[in-house]
Amino acid sequence: MKLPRDVTGEELLRGLRRIGYVFERQAGSHMILRSESPRMHSVTVPNHKPLKVGTLSSILHEIALQRTMSVESLLGEMKL
Repeated sequence: MKLPRDVTGEELLRGLRRIGYVFERQAGSHMILRSESPRMHSVTVPNHKPLKVGTLSSILHEIALQRTMSVESLLGEMKL
């Protein structure tokens, strides 16, 4: 599966909000988000334009693993 190449940190933030993550705080250019379901999980998203593909891949894999779903279905839910 090929990841989108032009996703910014703000676009990823909007997608993560769609699946239940809430903006908690920002440290420099890094946004920290938290989700309470299915269990408590925090993720850090750099506010860069665009995100590097490896960074995006790592964030998506971490969230997909946390939610026990595939990256493809996660992207579908986030509508990136």
